[in-house]
Order: sequence, then structure tokens, then C-alpha cells
Amino acid sequence: MVTLDSQDPVFCREVSRARLRGFSRRTGWAGTAIFVMLVTLAAPAQAQSLRQGVSAFQRQDYAAASRIFIPLAERGNAPAQTYLGFLFETGRGVPRNYTEAAMWYRRAAEQGDSRAQYSLGLLYDRGFGVPQDIVEASKWLNLSTAAAPAPAREARARIRDAVTTKMTRGEIAEARLRALEWAPSREH
Repeated sequence: MVTLDSQDPVFCREVSRARLRGFSRRTGWAGTAIFVMLVTLAAPAQAQSLRQGVSAFQRQDYAAASRIFIPLAERGNAPAQTYLGFLFETGRGVPRNYTEAAMWYRRAAEQGDSRAQYSLGLLYDRGFGVPQDIVEASKWLNLSTAAAPAPAREARARIRDAVTTKMTRGEIAEARLRALEWAPSREH
């Protein structure tokens, strides 16, 4: 259940609108314009940081984490997109939705986030949220393994190799070619 409090941006925006409507009736448009300018200049930034989202995630406050990650992810923040993909994949803090998870993982994976590449590869392997496609799964798992930090590289290689055992030589060659042709692209 989502609770509204003074830290919730939607709640704050609605309270501000209600206050502004009451103020406008009392002061007229000129007074309202001055009020809006003062509030805009004095209001602290409402955007929360990735660090705050990760902290909420680590506390297992997944609803708060999702509220922080969503605006960051929409603005193209790849780590926030990866976390948000995980929340949708697992149904933590948001309804479970594999299609939504795949979309967020893809956006981060296209920017070069290796955790998102790994997760997207697994979704393609299982056909969760995307059509099952072993070649696309292998492509993303290859990219993820190559970019993985040393402690994760061996585990990712084992998963990649397990997926590869289900493939023909032609499929393996196609997956490697797709991985070689791939280049990261930043969101604008």
C-alpha cells in the first residue's frame, strides 16, 4: 500500500496546488504570480538521488525505492533502470511485470550496463516479457560476461555457457556477430 507523506512528490504537488488555489482567490493573479516565483526560488530540489534509491532498496523498502528510481530511470539513468527492471521482474514495490522489466533492462543494457545485459539475456532465454530468443539471450550474456567485474565474470560465464549448450553452431556464430556489432548508446 502506498502512503502519502510530506516526502511524496505527488502529495506535495497536490497540496501546493490546493494552497495555490486558495491563495489565488484571496490575492488575485498578481499576488499569485509573486507567490509562485518565491516558492519556486525557495523550494528545495525534490529530485532524489540514486544513492537514496539504493539505500531504500537495501533496507528492503521497495515501494520507496521504486518511487525514487522511476523518475531517474525515465531521465535515462542506467543504474536506476536496472534496479527498476529488477523490481518489476520480482514484483517488489511494484506489480510483477516481465514486459516492463524487459523494457527497463533493455534501456540500461543498450547504454552498456552489464547487470542489465545479464538480466535481459536471462529473460530472452526464458521468454519472460520478451519472445524467447536463444540467439538474443546469448548476445546479451556474451556482452554482460565481457563487461562483468572480476568477481562476477566466472558465474556469468557459466550461465552464458549453459545457454550456449542449447544452441547450434550457426546460432552461436550469429550471437557472437550480434555482440561484436553492438555498441552502447546513451539516452538523450
